[in-house]
Amino acid sequence: MKHSFPKEKIKVVLFEAIHPNAVKVFKKRGYTNVELLDRAYSEDELIEKLQDVRIIGIRSKTQITKRVLDNAPKLQAIACFCIGTNQVDLVSAAEKGIAVFNSPYSNTRSVAELVVANVVFLMRGIQEKSLGAHRGDWFKVAKNSFEVRGKKLGIVGYGHIGSQVSVLAEAMGMQVLYYDVVPKLPMGNAQAMDTLEELLAQSDVVTLHVPGTPQTKNMITATEFSQMKKGAAFINLSRGNVVVIDDLKAALESKHIRGASLDVFPSEPKSKNDRFESALQGLDNVILTPHIGGSTEEAQENIGIDAAQKLANYMDTGSTTGCHSIPEVQLPIQNGAHRILHIHKNVPGVLNMINTTIFNLNLNISRQYLSTNEQIGYAVIDVKQDFSEQLLQVLRDIDHTVRARVLY
Repeated sequence: MKHSFPKEKIKVVLFEAIHPNAVKVFKKRGYTNVELLDRAYSEDELIEKLQDVRIIGIRSKTQITKRVLDNAPKLQAIACFCIGTNQVDLVSAAEKGIAVFNSPYSNTRSVAELVVANVVFLMRGIQEKSLGAHRGDWFKVAKNSFEVRGKKLGIVGYGHIGSQVSVLAEAMGMQVLYYDVVPKLPMGNAQAMDTLEELLAQSDVVTLHVPGTPQTKNMITATEFSQMKKGAAFINLSRGNVVVIDDLKAALESKHIRGASLDVFPSEPKSKNDRFESALQGLDNVILTPHIGGSTEEAQENIGIDAAQKLANYMDTGSTTGCHSIPEVQLPIQNGAHRILHIHKNVPGVLNMINTTIFNLNLNISRQYLSTNEQIGYAVIDVKQDFSEQLLQVLRDIDHTVRARVLY
C-alpha cells in the first residue's frame, strides 16, 4: 500500500528513554526517521523541537500543553507510553485533530505485584525493622506483625489494576473488598461495597487505584483517614494528588494508621537530577518509592510495543482504537482504493457536505466510516477512482473542518 506521504519522511521523536522496542516497531512498519531521547523536555524546548515532527512519544513527565500544540504545525499523533494521558491537553489536541493514545494495560501486572509486596511489608512492619537494622537496632519481635492471610484488603477503584490486585490478594488468602463509582463485577470472591466509608471502616489495608480527575483530587483527607480502622495500613500507587499528604502524616504520627506506602506524589522531580521532597520523609513507618509502579523491564517492553503499534496503525490505516482525542474507529486496509480522513467539529450537516462534495466530483464512495463524540466527528471515506488535489482542497474548505488528508 503506497501512502500519500512517504513514511521515511515522517519524523518520529520519542522522549524520556522510551524502550527501544518502540523504535523496532516503527522501523518494521517503514518509519525509519525515528529519534530516541533520554529525558523530558521543557515547554520551550518542545516548541523548538517539534517544528517538523509528525509523531511523538512521551511518558509521564513531558507536558504537552496548548502552547506546545499551537506551535507544532505538523504534529499528527501523540502516544503516552504509560497509563495516563493527563500530561496532554486533550481538548486542544482534539481541536487540532491530533490523535492521542496511551497504553493503559501493559504495566498492570507490574503495579499489582508491587501493591501486594507493600501489603506484606506494611503488615509485617518491614520498613521500620529494616531501617532499625541499618542503624544497628535489632527489632526481633512479633508484636504488631501480622500475616496477610485472613485480613481484609480494601481496593478503591476496581479497574484493570485494582482487579488484578484483587486476584493476587485473594490467592494469598486475603478477603477482598472493593469500591468503584461505576458498578463492576467481582473477580473471584471479592465483595463490592456500597460506599467508600463502608470499605474504609472494614479494611485492614486500603489501596487506591483511581484515575487522576477533578473528582478524585484530594479524595482522601483527614475525614477519610479517621474513618479507617485504627491500625490499618494505607497504599497509594494511583495518582499523587488524590491524597492530602499533611493529613496522612498526621494520621501516621497519631498511630491511627500503622503505616503507609506511596509511589506517587503531588509534586515529583522532573528528572533524576532534581531533589525529591515530601512531608513524609523521615517517618520510619512509611515506604516511599519514586513512581516505579510500572517500572519493570517487562512492562516497559510491552508498553513500547503497544503504544508504538497504535501510532503506526493510525498513520497506516487511520484506525483510532484506544484514542482519547478523536472518536474511535477500527479500520481495515482497502486495496485498490484511496482513503480520505476528515476530522471536523461535531455539528449537524458536515457529513452531508462531505458526501455532496464527493458526489459533485463524480466519485463513488466504496466504503465510509463515521464516529463522533461530543466535540469531534471523524469521517473516513474510501473511494475507488483517482482524484485530483481539488477534492482535498474542497474538503478542507468545508465549514467546521479541523483537518483533512489523503492517507493512501
